[in-house]
Amino acid sequence: MSWQTYVDDHLMCDVDGQHLTASAIVGHDGSIWAQSAGFPQFKPEEITGIMNDFAEPGSLAPTGLYLAGMKYMVIQGEPGAVIRGKKGSGGVTIKKTGQALIFGIYEEPMTPGQCNMVVERMGDYLVDQGL
Repeated sequence: MSWQTYVDDHLMCDVDGQHLTASAIVGHDGSIWAQSAGFPQFKPEEITGIMNDFAEPGSLAPTGLYLAGMKYMVIQGEPGAVIRGKKGSGGVTIKKTGQALIFGIYEEPMTPGQCNMVVERMGDYLVDQGL
């Protein structure tokens, strides 16, 4: 299965009639493995900041999480495994696997919990596959 299929069929799937706004699978080095049509163009330093927060949980909290220049307030996640951000009525969930970062961006009416479920389920599957 191609990485794009994971994005199209698994991350952008229907959850109780809702869908993520955008999603992507990105290598730890910031290389894009696959992305949905609406995924924002991020900056390399933003991926570096995210990777630093996985290595040193809490490092993004004082400044916020930036993705494509948009600032998200960092909310409770799982240290070293999941970062969650909130911005207005939407947000982002980022799950770290052995080789990749799984991004899910949502807006209402999708809920944070629905986004978390989609992104973390995909991330857990990839971790189980050694990826």
